Amino acid sequence: MKRIARRGTAVLLLVAALLALWAFWWEPRRLVVRRASLALPCWRGEPVTFAIVSDLHVGSPGIDVAKVDRVVDAIQSAHADVVLLLGDFVIQDVIGGHPVSRELIAQHLGRLHAPRGVFAVLGNHDWWLDAPRVRRALESAGIRVMDDAAVHVTRGSGSFWLAGVSDLWEGPHDIPLALSGVTSDEPLIVMTHNPDIFPLIPPRVCLTLAGHTHGGQVAAPLIGRPIVSSRFGERYAIGHIHEHGKHLFVTSGVGTSIIPVRFRVPPEVVILRVGGG
Repeated sequence: MKRIARRGTAVLLLVAALLALWAFWWEPRRLVVRRASLALPCWRGEPVTFAIVSDLHVGSPGIDVAKVDRVVDAIQSAHADVVLLLGDFVIQDVIGGHPVSRELIAQHLGRLHAPRGVFAVLGNHDWWLDAPRVRRALESAGIRVMDDAAVHVTRGSGSFWLAGVSDLWEGPHDIPLALSGVTSDEPLIVMTHNPDIFPLIPPRVCLTLAGHTHGGQVAAPLIGRPIVSSRFGERYAIGHIHEHGKHLFVTSGVGTSIIPVRFRVPPEVVILRVGGG
């Protein structure tokens, strides 16, 4: 019996070590390209493909500028119409992390290009660590920062509006200001960092895109996502949410925050095709 108990203990320790290796080393360093399609009743004209990235948190374990280059290469290989960067480019208080300058991050992101533009909003970490400097770095690299602003985007025979709403926690998140420049009834996409703003988004908006949650970083079988950075728990944690006639899509992002762990929530670039339905 003692031999069986020792073997059982050894097996459990081996499994625990493998799970720890998966969660703290292997998965945070992965990068997957997730493809999704949404058929939206509000959409008019030909479909548009968005490449979406959030929460790079460059400097967190496993996320260096070489990883940023992998993200950029994955986006460029997808040949998307529009590239959207949904905030939290920098890190703060990540175990094992090391700061990387905003300018260096922006320099590597500056290789991004798309026929209809590359746009960004800032996240709460960007605001905590000098939002004006992060904005200047991105715009110097040719990336348009869309905090509380809108732009008209043409695509073939159709066109749509893209509005950015600044971070719910730290930015003004002035939705009326962000939408004030929208002057026609063409489809309207909102990009923002924190999905908790979704209940405040008016029905006029065709689709809201967000990050921030990291998908909880951990999705345990039977337990679910124990910690999600949202006052709504798992409600807006990841993926497509259709609620009260409105649509939200949340990406789990690339980096990690506070604890450098990911388990069954791999870092991702989302290639989202939006069309009518």
